[in-house]
Parts: sequence; structure tokens; C-alpha cells
Amino acid sequence: MGNAEKQQACFPSVADINSLQLRLLQQHLAYLQKASPYYQGLFRDIGFSVDQFQTLADLQRLPLTGKPELSAHNRDFLAVAEAQVVDICQTSGTTGAPVTIWQTESDLQRLAQNEQQAFVAAGIKCSDRVLVGAALDRVFMAGLAYFLGLRKIGATAIRAGSGQPALVAELIRLQRPNVLVGVPSLLLGVAHQLAASGHSPGELGVEKLICIGEPVRDPGLNLSALGAALQQQWQAEVFSTYASTELATAFADCTAGCGGHLQPELVFVEIIDEQGQAVVSGEPGEVVVTPLGVEATPLLRYRTGDIASLHSEPCRCGRQTPRLGPIIGRRAQMLKCRGTTLFPGAISSALQEIAGVRGHYLEVHQDFDLSDRIRVVVGCKDDSVSAEAVAAQIAAKTRVKPDVVLVSPEEISNKIIRPDQRKPVTFFDCRQRDPEQE
Repeated sequence: MGNAEKQQACFPSVADINSLQLRLLQQHLAYLQKASPYYQGLFRDIGFSVDQFQTLADLQRLPLTGKPELSAHNRDFLAVAEAQVVDICQTSGTTGAPVTIWQTESDLQRLAQNEQQAFVAAGIKCSDRVLVGAALDRVFMAGLAYFLGLRKIGATAIRAGSGQPALVAELIRLQRPNVLVGVPSLLLGVAHQLAASGHSPGELGVEKLICIGEPVRDPGLNLSALGAALQQQWQAEVFSTYASTELATAFADCTAGCGGHLQPELVFVEIIDEQGQAVVSGEPGEVVVTPLGVEATPLLRYRTGDIASLHSEPCRCGRQTPRLGPIIGRRAQMLKCRGTTLFPGAISSALQEIAGVRGHYLEVHQDFDLSDRIRVVVGCKDDSVSAEAVAAQIAAKTRVKPDVVLVSPEEISNKIIRPDQRKPVTFFDCRQRDPEQE
């Protein structure tokens, strides 16, 4: 038996994973029918009962849930008595009005289990010192989840938060963590800040970067320009993760770096096309997630609005769980410009390859029904970089040449870093949209 076969033998087989997920989905549907006012009404309206669910494919017969339903009927998603709620979270509100997610003690334990497993897959141990560059306050889930997971591992947590890059830089210099958790643009900005003050980021002992909120891999699962820049600046391994408050679950890279592993006891995932049908494995589509084992705010077939691919071939680490590729865009942020369709991430990727760029944001206006006007505001202090050159670089990568404006990096930071948001806001949609399409 070769090394690859030995590794695979250590992990559950595809058949075992599918059997486990079917059983957990049946339990999940039974719980929704018993405890969730929203899904009780939904199942009654469509004439569904749990005994009709016999195969994983049967899930596609059930309706999708999205942000509009969760927002309009938020209270009806609470499936426990108020007295059982021990924590209240809200979504960030980056793409719409925030919604409340309630958590019981069991949900917090599940959250800790999720992050523990994700960190362990990335090689985090009890001896590690981990700086968490994510908010633990303001009813956000991210920082709480990372702290609970690290606590379960026994690692040392340094709760830096994400709002003050200067504080993050100072804590790295003083506390010498060997692992950083944070939004990639924040971690890259901190590296630049340290270098400007005479400290080499690569010599501060950081070994791993756990990147949240922004993709650091391309669709081929290789490091993107942003991921490569982080690796070069910090001289550290770069790991990607994907999660959201509603899901209370993370898809995280293992040490092989081949996409975010699904945790089969915690989540079921589908990738669907614009008609709501399943796509072929490896093809991009909207990520639809059913979190398993959630008590207070259980969801079924939740539409994330994010576009990505699901990879089903075994990972080099030996795990046979499906892996989620990088998010290539949001369904509601798809742009149409002069006959070309693209996502903001494609423009961000092009900008990451320009050495003098220090942050950016996009403004999108709609001049005509089938054409968007894109304005890209770029932070740059390098006099050798011109707006025309930046626009040409974007056009070479995307076939769209937007309006480009150069401003100071400080102006970019003031615009995109907001105290009420857990990650930078780099997309400003000024189009008139039908709320039903969000």
C-alpha cells in the first residue's frame, strides 16, 4: 500500500461520508419540523414530511432559503425558547441589513468544535501562539469562533481585533505570535507598516497565516497574487478559509492547500446554477449550505450568494471530503460591462499584481439596463504608477477597461475600514436593483 492509500485509509471513505450525511440530514429535517416555526410553515405549505426524505438527492426537492427570507421572517427562525439563548450574533450587514443569529450553549460548543477541527487541519497545536485579527465584540461571530476553537485546542490566543492595523503590528512585535488569523488585506497592510518602521515581517517568527474574508487562491487552487505577496512578506505558509455568520461553519485549507474541506458532521453543501439545479463537480455555481447540528437558528439549503466550485477528488492529505474552492464573486455583485460579465474579485486580482498599489475600492453605476460603469479608486504613493497604466493592467486581465482614479492609501483606508464592519468594504453598488434579485 502506497503513502497516498495509507493516508486515505486513515479517513472516512466517500460511502461512509454520504451515509453519515444522509442520517444527519434526516435528523436535521425532523428537528426543523418539530422546532422551527419558519420551516414548520414551509413544510406544511409544500406538503412535506420527513419520511419522504430517503436519499441525498431528495434534498433538491426542498425549497431554498436566502437572506430575504431570513431577514423578513427573522424571529420565526428561532427554534428554542428565549431562556435557552446564551449568545446573540448579527450578520455583518456588508451586503444588506444585518439579521440576528441566536445561539445556545450547544451551538457554542459546536462552533468551538468547528474551529478546532479547522485549525487542527492547518497544523495548529496547543504550543502555538495565535494572534486573532478579527472582532470579538459588536455581536460578530468570527472572533468569538476563533477564540473558542483555539481555547479547545489549548493554544495561546492574542485577541488583537481588526480595527487598528498599528495595534496589530505592535502586538506582533511585542507578543511574537507564530500564527496570524485575519483578513489578507489587513495582514498585508500590517506587513507593510512593520517594514516601513524598520522591522522585517519575515524575521518576526510568524509561521502560518490563516486568511479569512478574502480569497488567497485562484480557481486552480494555486496562491493568487495576494496570497503570494503574503507568503513573500511574512515568509510563512498561507491558508485560506471560508465561512459566514449564518452558516456557523468554516471550510478551511489543510496543509496540502487544495481548498476548504467540508466537515461532514457539521455541514452539507451544494453548488447550484442560476436555475437552482446542481452543477457538475468542479464547475462554479452558487454555494448553498445546510448547517447540521445547529439548535437555536437552524437553516435548510441556505443560499450564500457566493460563487465557487466544489472539488470531489481525494485531497493530497488523504481526506476524501469535498473541498470548496475560492470564492470568485457574489451573485448580487456580478458586473456587466460592454458585453463582458465579471466579478469585482477579477479586478482585485489584477490590482494585486501591481507593486505600488496599496488598497482599492470599486464604485459601480448603471448607465443602461445591460451595461455597468465601473470606477476603480486605487491607493498609491508611487509616482511611476499612472491611472492609465492601472486601467490597462485591469483590461489585460479582464477585457474591461474601467475608469481609474489614484488617491493616497490613507484615503482608501478611511473609506473601506468601518467600525461597524468586520472586514474592509471594497464594493459600493450605486445601481438601482430589484431587492428580489439580491
